[in-house]
Amino acid sequence: MIDINQVTRSFKNHVAIRNLTLRVRENEYLALLGPNGAGKTTLVEMIEGLQAPDQGTITIGGKTWGRHERFLRKIIGLSLQETRFVDKLTVLETLDLFGSFYGLGRSRSGEVAELVGLSEKKNAYTVNLSGGQRQKLALGVALLNQPRLLLLDEPTTGLDPNARREIWDILTDLKKAGRTTLILTTHYMEEAQYLCDRIVVLDRGEVLADGTLEELLGAFAAGELIEFEVGSPLPPGVLEPLPGFMAVHWVAPGRKGTVTVGSITEALPVLLALFRTHGAAVLAFQCRKKTLEDLFVAMTGRRLHE
Repeated sequence: MIDINQVTRSFKNHVAIRNLTLRVRENEYLALLGPNGAGKTTLVEMIEGLQAPDQGTITIGGKTWGRHERFLRKIIGLSLQETRFVDKLTVLETLDLFGSFYGLGRSRSGEVAELVGLSEKKNAYTVNLSGGQRQKLALGVALLNQPRLLLLDEPTTGLDPNARREIWDILTDLKKAGRTTLILTTHYMEEAQYLCDRIVVLDRGEVLADGTLEELLGAFAAGELIEFEVGSPLPPGVLEPLPGFMAVHWVAPGRKGTVTVGSITEALPVLLALFRTHGAAVLAFQCRKKTLEDLFVAMTGRRLHE
């Protein structure tokens, strides 16, 4: 669906995208992850046709912006980080307005209002919508033309968990229909994990990693985590004999830390026995698999929001 070949984009002395190559398959849901300044928005804006590469080429469905603008505008839907609407237009009037750009009838506005869960608010002025409802409307505008390619730039930033989950449900239903390719930029690790088939991690304008979550964790952040806190200090090196021991990170030496092991189920009984042997009462305990946040720390040495 998208072929990005050796693309570079600079702003004065800053290189936002550096010799980047990326291919996105038809009907694939792809997440672009990276900290602020990684180049996510610049890359998406070049795909949207809002910016042009300094070097390299971008083709969408075999077409380019320089020669096929009318075709590409018909097949792309997009939602930016923040969308402003006319305050005194209703939800339906807003959808009618944007639908008119595609030559769509008003019946499509009603269909989209129902699709994004705004049927009960169809006659409400946009100024009276909540943050979550405004994001639903922005998504509805992006879906009016039944796009083959949907570009969402941090669509749930600032929303409460319930509103975010409602947006996820809409996108999940769209995915099941199997007619849309999605590129999603997000700061929310769980959003990428929940929605997307494939994850591309950007940093300083370059691709650090590309693959499924399982592939990336296996390549860059193998292992599972046991986080614990005990009432009395453990002796140095006491955790190293654990089955599948990989590393330990101490928050408070000997008392509070995280141990990385190959398998929680194999290491856990031995660890609990070790606590009993040393008379260390367990104050806090959690077992978990590694997440995208752990992956990003493993690759860059810092957290996504840093």
